[in-house]
Amino acid sequence: MGNESINWDKLGFDYIKTDKRFLQVWKDGVWQAGTLTDDNVLHISEGSTALHYGQQCFEGLKAYRCKDGSINLFRPDQNAARMQRSCARLLMPHVSTEDFIDACKQVVKANEHFIPPYGSGGALYLRPFVIGTGDNIGVRTAPEFIFSVFCIPVGAYFKGGLVPHNFQISTFDRAAPQGTGAAKVGGNYAASLMPGSEAKKSGFADAIYLDPMTHSKIEEVGSANFFGITHDNQFITPKSPSVLPGITRLSLIELAKSRLGLDVVEGEVFIDKLDQFKEAGACGTAAVISPIGGIQYNGKLHVFHSETEVGPITQKLYKELTGVQTGDVEAPAGWIVKV
Repeated sequence: MGNESINWDKLGFDYIKTDKRFLQVWKDGVWQAGTLTDDNVLHISEGSTALHYGQQCFEGLKAYRCKDGSINLFRPDQNAARMQRSCARLLMPHVSTEDFIDACKQVVKANEHFIPPYGSGGALYLRPFVIGTGDNIGVRTAPEFIFSVFCIPVGAYFKGGLVPHNFQISTFDRAAPQGTGAAKVGGNYAASLMPGSEAKKSGFADAIYLDPMTHSKIEEVGSANFFGITHDNQFITPKSPSVLPGITRLSLIELAKSRLGLDVVEGEVFIDKLDQFKEAGACGTAAVISPIGGIQYNGKLHVFHSETEVGPITQKLYKELTGVQTGDVEAPAGWIVKV
């Protein structure tokens, strides 16, 4: 497929079949040689543990076209490390950091003409994943596994510019105490489908989940991490065994501290103490930052900076991180891998 039919200005976050994807099979205790393939259909046993018992995990990262025409892959080593932790939690063989990055680079190179142009706000989104496969029916780890990486071109998340959105506190739990909340596994996202749908039907951008043990502390915003800026300029983000450690979250923590001079706190964010924040946001790979205008809780909407305008510190964080990703701002050491 060519890219001639793609309208770069109207790209969303939808599946588009690109030319090549990476595929590697684990069997007989080792990873076999991987390869690029044209086939975007997986052929797996009907007894695969990924289908019946949720033995699978995935990642998401982006490649960016820079002003000089080069290609930036943003912090793939961190995605590799998180996938290794997810694999360990679900008793799956891990993919080494070197092999993970190499597979991502192969996919980017093979689909380079699908990378949105510099300045369009778009990027090439990569989706690495590991799934349990092979003939099986018992509740146990799979006899075989697949590691794959595919990619799609995606547009700027905010078509109308960076604008705040309102969110609703959910009565549902995203993850269980001591469960798989800190792993990037499909079951966590399946649990969020109904609460997210209900929030959107009520006019909100998505649901916010509280801690599953006490339901008193903010943990995640939809499928993104939460952060707040206090009146004395602290950058606070939740820390919990059931919070997914996001790469964007990690990057904002480091930039808030080193570039903006903010005090950073990873700790508890109590739902009844929202008054401490003058700005708030959700952060993740897709949008980088989704500014939070207000949070609906117990029938009351708590508004932060504004429902219509983005706070100045949130704007600075967004500009700094997106600048690093596209090569317009100098990156901290080790953050960028050239393809």
